[in-house]
Amino acid sequence: MPESFLRPNTRIGQNFLVDKNILRVILDSSDVGPGDVVLEVGAGKGVLTEGLLKRGASLVHSLEIDRRLEPFLFEIRTRYSNLRILWGDALKGGLPIELDPPPNKMVANIPYHITTPLIWKVLELYPPVGLRYMLLMVQKEAAEKICAPARSKDRYPLGVTIHAMGEARILRKVPPEAFNPSPEVTSALLEITITKGLELPRDKVWRTLIRSAFSHRRKTLLNNLAGLLPGTRHEKAALLEKAGLSVSSRAEELELKHWSALFEILSPLLRGGKKEAGGTGPPARKP
Repeated sequence: MPESFLRPNTRIGQNFLVDKNILRVILDSSDVGPGDVVLEVGAGKGVLTEGLLKRGASLVHSLEIDRRLEPFLFEIRTRYSNLRILWGDALKGGLPIELDPPPNKMVANIPYHITTPLIWKVLELYPPVGLRYMLLMVQKEAAEKICAPARSKDRYPLGVTIHAMGEARILRKVPPEAFNPSPEVTSALLEITITKGLELPRDKVWRTLIRSAFSHRRKTLLNNLAGLLPGTRHEKAALLEKAGLSVSSRAEELELKHWSALFEILSPLLRGGKKEAGGTGPPARKP
């Protein structure tokens, strides 16, 4: 096999996992076994792919963008008929709207430069049809942002949405030398458990609310949501107070109960005066 074939393409974020101990941690933590249908994005040479199959996954949907890696993945498929290889860009049609059967788990070493849009894409497509667990290798800073609590400067729309759907936590940090080539950053294993709000990421009202609220971090929530809230400035402030917020509140300060209240207030306004049946907003946490 030509050496050029084996050379990782860092332009598309190829950093192949070579540390067998980290591989074992991923497989043990994901607890993949019979009955699990797994989605993998960024199959690479198939090291994780084969590990998932060896653990007894019923089916692995494995997406890869780099056709140079066909020989590695096709060789694995000769030994595992329950491997389905998908080719393409995950953000440009590579992820099918429907996977048959749909995945209940996603386990992947994803390209770091598309972490946020990729997770949004997966959350839009697959929780409504069964995805309940994700274990992703990501850049440490990205994992910290997703896990950032309320009142943290790192709080951002994707993290809020994931918290509204369940729980996110960092299992462990992973050093650069666990990969070839070694990235210039420390990585982390990010675990996401999905238990509620399955339709939330595809809800237009939620996406409008969360995007607008964080649009200008130096501005207050009242200013950022001014275009969404009806009435005078005083009336807009009253709506925020109804959600338990003040005119000086900022998006990164909000707890889940505040996001839930804002969603309930904005839903009928942004849906043309009608609140859709079976709203998908995040349930407020009990005190």
